[in-house]
Amino acid sequence: MTSVSEYARANPRRVTVVLSVVGYALVAAAFSGVVPLFPPLSDDTVLLFSDAIAVVNTLALTSLLAGAAFIKRGDVRKHRAAMLTAFALICVFLVLYLWKVGGGFEKSIVIEEGQFLAQYAGVVEPLYLLMLAIHIFLSVVAVPVVLYAITLGLTHTPAELRETSHAKYGRIAVAAWSLSLFLGVVTYWMLNHVYSWVPR
Repeated sequence: MTSVSEYARANPRRVTVVLSVVGYALVAAAFSGVVPLFPPLSDDTVLLFSDAIAVVNTLALTSLLAGAAFIKRGDVRKHRAAMLTAFALICVFLVLYLWKVGGGFEKSIVIEEGQFLAQYAGVVEPLYLLMLAIHIFLSVVAVPVVLYAITLGLTHTPAELRETSHAKYGRIAVAAWSLSLFLGVVTYWMLNHVYSWVPR
């Protein structure tokens, strides 16, 4: 374990690349269905996973924002705990999401007559799709940035981190990650609690 930690400390970019590639490969495998990574889910379980994912993302966003607030106050210990909590929650999200996609199904939004702002469906649906696209894009591009900041944070002391680009990448990660999580929760509510959906 020490040798792995020493390697990560000396080569944070290489570790970030490897972990990012593994993460992207798992996502691609789940979406393509080429590799049956996850057992099938019942429709009820898919719906339960959707709700669980929204809860996990809300908690991750809360932890992330708390971590950003803690470091602004100079509380490194609480910052570290909050950020590691957010990262752990994102790992839980990834497992749930990939299982839901690989073992279940995705949903498409349907705006029916009588629903909130249904008369503006021509605006609401594209807005929903735009938010979903931004959420997905930021989720994808944030992966290496988050992993790099985490790798630096786990392999350096607080004093040493001042001599690295941890703070710079951390700020980018927090901004991208926070917006992605927020939009993910908003689109979840629109899809599951404001409008209707059909399996996709």
